[in-house]
Amino acid sequence: MNDNQPNILVVRLSSLGDIVLSSPVYKNLKNKWPNSHITLLVKPQFAQVLAGHPDIDHIMVAKKSLWGNIQQIRAGHFTHFLDLHATLKTILMGFFSHIPNRVRYDKNPIARRLYVKFRKTSPVLEKHTLERYLSALKMWDVPIKYTQPELGDWAYKKASMDGKKIGKIGIFQTSFIGDSVLTTPLIQKTARLFPDSKIVVITRPQTQDIFRPMKEVSQIILNEKTGWNKIVGVWKTAKAIKEAHIDILLVPHRSFRSALIAWLSRVPIRIGFTSSEGWFFYTKTVPFSWMIHDAERNLSLLQGIAKEEFKAEKLSLRYAPSAEENVARLMKDFNLEGKTLVGLHPGSAWPTKCWPKEYFVELISRLETELHVQTVIVGGGKKDADLGEKICQLSQGHCANLCGKTSLADLMALMPHFKLFITNDSGPMHIATAFNVPTLAIFGPTTKELGFFPYGHGHRVLEVKSLECRPCALHGGRKCPLGHFKCMREILPQTAFQNAKEMLVENGVIKA
Repeated sequence: MNDNQPNILVVRLSSLGDIVLSSPVYKNLKNKWPNSHITLLVKPQFAQVLAGHPDIDHIMVAKKSLWGNIQQIRAGHFTHFLDLHATLKTILMGFFSHIPNRVRYDKNPIARRLYVKFRKTSPVLEKHTLERYLSALKMWDVPIKYTQPELGDWAYKKASMDGKKIGKIGIFQTSFIGDSVLTTPLIQKTARLFPDSKIVVITRPQTQDIFRPMKEVSQIILNEKTGWNKIVGVWKTAKAIKEAHIDILLVPHRSFRSALIAWLSRVPIRIGFTSSEGWFFYTKTVPFSWMIHDAERNLSLLQGIAKEEFKAEKLSLRYAPSAEENVARLMKDFNLEGKTLVGLHPGSAWPTKCWPKEYFVELISRLETELHVQTVIVGGGKKDADLGEKICQLSQGHCANLCGKTSLADLMALMPHFKLFITNDSGPMHIATAFNVPTLAIFGPTTKELGFFPYGHGHRVLEVKSLECRPCALHGGRKCPLGHFKCMREILPQTAFQNAKEMLVENGVIKA
């Protein structure tokens, strides 16, 4: 090929998100050279995903060895080499492939390292990665007409039902327990709006017990997200959704992975949020607002298919009858029958969301000795079980430790037995509110403004509002970024005890 019809190789051996972000690059190249042939060199696991882009003519799968890649590049007789990876490996590929026209994007590695290690800022870091991709094209005098991913990229097509009967509506939620609980109003409302349609839920194995007992749900598709299954699960889940013949897919989960699976499933109408990482994979998007509760945000997805204002109603959950039998056995084994029970959940997937265990110990002691209630620690998994055991040991046996002894369904069946639930910002917090258990939530790195506070009336949130460093993250973190952990340490056991006492009095559990 000559310069009027160049044979272009684009190299991007990074994550799927980075590759999808590069979409405008190919559109601009085709805009300058409509008859050019564009080949994209990517890792093997991404080849199938990327094959549908209308401006990419061929996908070349990267080999393990440097020499193997050089050989296949030489065999392609390319005239232009665009390096969007810019590592030593890809620089050597370009050099030894002897392609005449070679350019690479400037990833500014020194500036990035200085910022990570020493927080030394640089103007070059203010440029988005996509901007730097497009800057490389200027060396070939390619006009920059397209500057962001658009709806037509990656074989994306708008779709509508065109009057066709809606047989099945899918709801995709593969996040944590709390997020799943806050998706149940969306399921219930969808079922009421479309009574003749079946509801299919796509969720994780760990959260399926939230959805299985719901009368509105006719089918559950499981999506595995751990280990090697995290990659394989993309294809398996997309295939399962496709085979379920779903007409509309609502995706409250805002991850790129969820959006990708939705696109691969080829469901005609796919609705997600404008703030989703893979928003361009959806046929419709609705605005995302931090100003409302997450349960109501999820309901707003229905605006893509129904003209109506949506307000979340009271959360409600169901559990399997077998869970009641398990809970009855636990109540008997731990001598909890007939007692006034206060549940506590001291764990979290995020360490910074955990109120100090010594604070829980002091709170338990005061609840037991001053208010004469029976405290019960709950949680799932080995980490929660170990934490519960330590707290019980330090409290000298004043509490019952059910951590690690209940399944998710068991926890739901146990929740109505509590007169009060004291918890970190976590999934069990939302389960408690779904069963109308007065909930006292302790918020540290997260804030109510993120929309995940206890939903409904009669609940309270303890937080240090004066700290300017809050929130430090959407979900919390592994450790306090500033090292002081004041957001939790300044919420004292006395404060929690006083609020717990007031809530028990308000609900007629104890006398003032």
